[in-house]
Amino acid sequence: MDLVLCHTTADFDSLGAAVGLCVLRPGSRIVLTGGCHPTVRDFLALHRDEYPLIERRSVNPQQIRSITIVDASGRDRLGKAAEWLDLPHLNEIAVFDHHLQADLDIPATVTQIEAVGATTTLIVEKLREKLKNSAENGDTVSRLLPSEATVMALGIHVDTGSLTFDGATARDAMALAWLMEQGASLRVISEYVEPGLSPQLQDLLREALENLRSQTLHGYTVAWVLLSTEAYVPGLSALASRLLDLTETDALLLGNVYKFSENDNRNIAQSPVSNRLAIIGRSRIEGTNLSELFKPFGGGGHARAASLATRDVDALLTLNQLADELKAQIPHPPTARELMSSPVRSIRPEISVGEAHRILLRYGHSGLSVVDTGDLLAGIISRRDIDIALHHGFSHAPVKGYMTPQLKTIAPDTLLPEIEALMVTYDIGRLPVLENGQLVGIVTRTDVLRELHQQKARDSGSNAELSNYPVSESVEQLLRSGISSELWQLLSIAANIAQQRGWQLYIVGGAVRDLLLALNDTKGGQDAHPTTLNSCGTGILPVTLTDIDLVVDGNCGTDDSGAGVELASALQKLYPNSRLDVHGQFQTAALLWHKDSAFGSLWLDIATARTEFYPYPAANPEVEASSIRQDLYRRDFTINALAVRLGVPRSGELLDFFGGLLDLESRQIRVLHANSFIEDPTRIYRAVRFAVRLGFSIESQTEGYIRHALESGIYYRIQGENGRTPALETRLKSELKYILQAPYWQVALQMLGDLQALRCIHPTLDLDRPLWRRLRLLDRCLNGRKKSEGSRKKEEGSRKKEEGRGKKEEGRRKKEQTIPNAQFLMPDAQFPIPNSQFPMPNSQFPIINIPDWLMRLEVLIAYLAPEYRVKVATNLQLPADSIKRLEVLEAGNQELAKDLLKCNLPSQLVFMLRNYELPLLIAIALQSPRSARRQIWQYITRLANVEPPLNGNDLKALGYKPGPGFKVMLDDLLAAALDGDLGDRASAISFLAQRYPQS
Repeated sequence: MDLVLCHTTADFDSLGAAVGLCVLRPGSRIVLTGGCHPTVRDFLALHRDEYPLIERRSVNPQQIRSITIVDASGRDRLGKAAEWLDLPHLNEIAVFDHHLQADLDIPATVTQIEAVGATTTLIVEKLREKLKNSAENGDTVSRLLPSEATVMALGIHVDTGSLTFDGATARDAMALAWLMEQGASLRVISEYVEPGLSPQLQDLLREALENLRSQTLHGYTVAWVLLSTEAYVPGLSALASRLLDLTETDALLLGNVYKFSENDNRNIAQSPVSNRLAIIGRSRIEGTNLSELFKPFGGGGHARAASLATRDVDALLTLNQLADELKAQIPHPPTARELMSSPVRSIRPEISVGEAHRILLRYGHSGLSVVDTGDLLAGIISRRDIDIALHHGFSHAPVKGYMTPQLKTIAPDTLLPEIEALMVTYDIGRLPVLENGQLVGIVTRTDVLRELHQQKARDSGSNAELSNYPVSESVEQLLRSGISSELWQLLSIAANIAQQRGWQLYIVGGAVRDLLLALNDTKGGQDAHPTTLNSCGTGILPVTLTDIDLVVDGNCGTDDSGAGVELASALQKLYPNSRLDVHGQFQTAALLWHKDSAFGSLWLDIATARTEFYPYPAANPEVEASSIRQDLYRRDFTINALAVRLGVPRSGELLDFFGGLLDLESRQIRVLHANSFIEDPTRIYRAVRFAVRLGFSIESQTEGYIRHALESGIYYRIQGENGRTPALETRLKSELKYILQAPYWQVALQMLGDLQALRCIHPTLDLDRPLWRRLRLLDRCLNGRKKSEGSRKKEEGSRKKEEGRGKKEEGRRKKEQTIPNAQFLMPDAQFPIPNSQFPMPNSQFPIINIPDWLMRLEVLIAYLAPEYRVKVATNLQLPADSIKRLEVLEAGNQELAKDLLKCNLPSQLVFMLRNYELPLLIAIALQSPRSARRQIWQYITRLANVEPPLNGNDLKALGYKPGPGFKVMLDDLLAAALDGDLGDRASAISFLAQRYPQS
């Protein structure tokens, strides 16, 4: 016998899931382990015969093969049937539930507990899959019976509030739609989803309204009432819901104390009687959890709807205690100080409408505060007010004639519910925040809506759209476990200092992004790395952060340097090993540690929250103090516009104003606004760099913005008008350096080529096949240098080791040698260029320190027409030697092409090419035809390493007098060796004796 067990006081979700399992597993029987909900009881009174129900007392435990429990995870919810779970001969115990917070104490061999609105949904999904597979296999597909579809639909309707409860998901909606297709009866559903109150419940409703106690706390009203009856009253949950709606309270505890017979309630007069207390809880308050509240009394359910039943307790004392604990759960709603934007952009009443309009456009605001000469609030003017004035031709009129002077204002400690009520009641889009008569901030309707949305996400504990990312409170734990304890302590100290000064401190940008990506990897996101437990055992991959950005949101009254500088200075006093760099113009400072025992090499950038404005495209931005939201809005991409609040209240709160979490989940790069690339073209390069580095894609609309910015020709038009485009100078060079020195430079450069983004360097520059071939040839050259250098170092290490062992013996041999027969050690044929990062180490080349990335950049610029090269290199502010190389490249190329034709012997090639510096020689080779390039490569890789068989010491040992003639003699020896005229030392000595006889 295969049994499906419903929990005690079975509801429609439990019954619907059980019926669905019986369809999945024909022959299974359903056991109601301890009664059922009144509406379920009424439903079964008419429809019992349509379902495979069996009474508990009719079950022979020895015949049970498997047990499946639905809508419950604890033994205590199965009544006496829980004893069957201990039977030794059971083949399987399965649990299907949707209460994630419930404790599982059932020895299940199969479990499926998922965050859906109803357990029935899980079973419906299995049914759909089974029927789909049957159809694909050509099997006969049968539909559900209407009675089966109806009870399952009732289960989803009732447990999700017809898809209106917080826990309802899209999966529930799809399951419900499928059941409707299967023939669920709307008439039956409507009858049992909203049953009316019985006469007894109507009397209790009147009594509850008369005796209801309530208290308002933090803007929320909590109510509780205790009803006394002679016996258990079914349907109290419906009464609680009706009472909650009538009183418009935010949370309700409905208690019912009644007498209960210990002998199945058959004869109360002759049976032991105990007092029982049942409590139904309902809550609409974000952050409260009734299931956790009732758990100590054996109750449970959902966060917003739960119940308990207990015995032999002081009913009134217990209810009051639970009411106090529920009030303690209510989160302190945020205040205006936490929501407001500060400082506020304000204007004087005498400013013209036209100037106010210009300020709105510059900062992207929808309204401006108007303050008098004493900085007292005089009114507010909205964009709509300004548009109307401009429409009527009053651009030169003062704004005081169009502003709204009679204002609703709030204080910094005004709570969110009161702010929300003011906005709704008076249809106000923004509320000024006044402290001691001074305007200190402003709260907009957007601020309120965003906070309400984030509260909902925090309360649900997860987000269906963000399966791999935290929603707020878990971020602090992520920070703690993802970074070192010393760094966490540093951030905590910084947060405390900021809080003491009335500021809010945030960690922003790349550090937040990388921490969240590490969490995604741990949870098995795309391209996830293997999970490694850190010291806290959380399973979060530890992240090494060497560059952290902090933003301080707050006013600094001491000087104009800003709160960021003041905070950095205070921290430097506590950490004297750090170096403090201050950039007062931008209200930023940085603390730097180098090879520190605790922090390693750490760069901690601390800035005052700022907004920025670009006077013209590709200009340097003008920066002003602003709010954290404006600071995040000025950033390049949504994944870099994330912030985490540090310090109380709401420590660890994640700020995501622009959908950055969704883009992390989707693994895409998305810009914040359409004009972003017009204002700063270096963001094009950053988009590519982040996309390639993180394995992301560039979102389609963002790619469209990139192509529009490039095709518009705006950058060079502006350069012609203003003479300078700072974004295309050192800032562009920095981005090119980041890309060209990265291991993924080839992929990134190809993506830039596909976007035609190299035109930011010059409008004629495109990554075509010849240019790509030059870059690949250079890369082959650079890689050859690395292999050769590695081999040389290995051989040199072995040689030195061997020389160390035979040092004494070698010295003895040198003393015994005579000049005619001496076997001089041959000089090492491979001398490195100590500071060069170029291909083949060679003693003939001068020492030149030029990194690989710069050589790649020179190749890009060298592909331009000769008349553009120096101008572009100068604009990018390349080093002087790079500019000089590009300047002489064309002439050098032409000259060398002629000279190479005259080289018939290897010695002629060497003596001609050794006059060129190596980087210039490589640049010429990349532009030369194959025959010339082959000669240059032959020289660089082989001939340049050939040395004379004898050196100066040998010449002296042979009796030649040192002087200028040594160079001539050695060059003759080198030429003869290169041209194959010399074989060994003896032939070299003979060669010298013939050419340079001694008297």
